Amino acid sequence: MAEPSASTRPYVFVTRELPGDAVQRLRSAAQVEVWPDQEPPPREEVLRQAARADALLTLLTDRVDATLLDGAPRLRIVANMAVGYDNIDVAAATARGVLVANTPGVLTETTADFAFALLLAAARRVVEGDRLARSGGWRTWHPSFLLGRDVYGATLGIVGLGAIGRGVARRARGFAMRLLYFDSQRRPDLEAELDARFAPLDTLLQEADFVSLHVPLTTETRHLIGRRELGLMKPSAILINTSRGGVVDQQALCEALRSRSIAGAGLDVAEVEPVPAGDPLLDLDNLTLTPHVASASVATRARMADMAADAILCVLRGEKPANLVNPQAASK
Repeated sequence: MAEPSASTRPYVFVTRELPGDAVQRLRSAAQVEVWPDQEPPPREEVLRQAARADALLTLLTDRVDATLLDGAPRLRIVANMAVGYDNIDVAAATARGVLVANTPGVLTETTADFAFALLLAAARRVVEGDRLARSGGWRTWHPSFLLGRDVYGATLGIVGLGAIGRGVARRARGFAMRLLYFDSQRRPDLEAELDARFAPLDTLLQEADFVSLHVPLTTETRHLIGRRELGLMKPSAILINTSRGGVVDQQALCEALRSRSIAGAGLDVAEVEPVPAGDPLLDLDNLTLTPHVASASVATRARMADMAADAILCVLRGEKPANLVNPQAASK
């Protein structure tokens, strides 16, 4: 990629091509460079671009840490095209007066759709059935062939009753599921609305037929579901994760799936993405694995790009963006 040219206009680096017209809108107010490849830009390229950038539009694969921030004297905002922002050192950005924005809300229903689709696919072994049908493994109808788990009337445990967790709960009600939830705080209003019962995490894991994770990745939630927690789950239970890979101890999950101490899992996220070739996770037939696409609908991804671009355009106009993670940075 060529060296950024000198310009009196603000300079914005976008770390991937975006759907919709977000980049064109940014170009109406700034000089914009877009990384053209599918793969993330190398660290050296991000550092080089940040060194003269007024704004960065990043994805969850782009690390923004103190080293980058120290080498970016003009940087005013990092707009992360994601709800989560564990790829950004927010404290370091705040200390340097750099605003951090994310894209909450817009992907709630799309992600809840996908989480429930993953639950259904894992329960009824849809992906495994597709593989067998294509490979010649489907030879005849048999009463014990490819038996799955019923969803209707089962117990769903939701870990994290934020916006997406609530969306999954609403969908579960259409399947007459019994709802348990665990969160950092009780939500009596939502308990009444969703007919959901609060339960300590251990109780939820012991009682649920399906466990769906909807928490951000923080120091408190890293490996929230580990060997001990998986051991509490029913042998017939299925774990669903559309939050962040690090919420689950992946090695412990692999062992639980291999030993059939739980029946299955549906993952849209992993501790290392993409999952490396040769990882034992890839050999498990009771795992449904998708490539971090829970928010990947045409409309949602375009709106996410627009929200990130809106945050940058607000800052370039001297205004305060709507979705600031660290509003206190504005006073620095």
